[in-house]
Amino acid sequence: MESLNIIVDFENEGIRIDKYLTLVQDDLTRTKIQTLIKNNDILVNGNEVLPSYKVRVDDEIVVNLPKVAPMNLIAENIPLDIRYEDDDLIVVNKPKGMVVHPAVGNHTGTLVNALLYHFNELSNHKDSIRPGIVHRIDKNTSGCLIVCKNDKAHLSIAKQIKENVCKRNYIALVHGVIDHETGTINAPIGRSKHDRQKMAVTDVNSKDAVTHFKVLKRFEKYTLVECSLETGRTHQIRVHMQYINYPVVGDDKYAPSNTRKDTEGQMLHAFSITFKQPTTNELITVEADLPKYFNDVIEELETV
Repeated sequence: MESLNIIVDFENEGIRIDKYLTLVQDDLTRTKIQTLIKNNDILVNGNEVLPSYKVRVDDEIVVNLPKVAPMNLIAENIPLDIRYEDDDLIVVNKPKGMVVHPAVGNHTGTLVNALLYHFNELSNHKDSIRPGIVHRIDKNTSGCLIVCKNDKAHLSIAKQIKENVCKRNYIALVHGVIDHETGTINAPIGRSKHDRQKMAVTDVNSKDAVTHFKVLKRFEKYTLVECSLETGRTHQIRVHMQYINYPVVGDDKYAPSNTRKDTEGQMLHAFSITFKQPTTNELITVEADLPKYFNDVIEELETV
């Protein structure tokens, strides 16, 4: 059984414990927390509590998580667009709509399921249900993703991402016309207080996040931009562009609801990734062309 130990800070005093824990633990739903409380697997200062208990400053919360049965991974013959491969790693052009690894509700049809079919060796660093996966891109984002074949490569790429040696560049079509050529968004990202399925710019339980962007082309009501990540937070580009009032076109979480049917998908593509090859230290850049649906939208806008 795994245990989590959490100390409540002053900013969260007075929040119901079932809500508070969803804010500080991304992988716990409110229903799951209430079940844990009912089973006496959540204690506050050593005492049992109700879901309605309101946390206080310096409360010590212990969450006992029962072990989850291991997930059986299935190899599936799903075609992959391999943009680069060597003895240590692969760069795949992930299509829009594909989840990176199996999770609740997505046990098959993921990138990992496809990788297991096509490759005999994948890294297994501390995570048996995500072999090879060292970073992720969202389900509805397409483009370049590094997959590691061994733990040495996994550790190297993870370190490069953490230290911003690995450069990840995206192309996005956003709502609105940006009037300046370049910009930097330096705003911390954490779980939204209002909707735990979303991320948001917030100072509470957040992490530093920096996105750089430059304008590639302007249209009547839209702007095509290139975004580069200095950090890699969940939904970072989508949250940051929405934060400055230029949300990504087709984004079903962060774009205004009356604009979500503008396209057939989210207009965000990881078009290039640069990294040092883990064995040779050679600097390598891999690119993936914009998908057809993305190019079709741009061509249509150019005729307006």
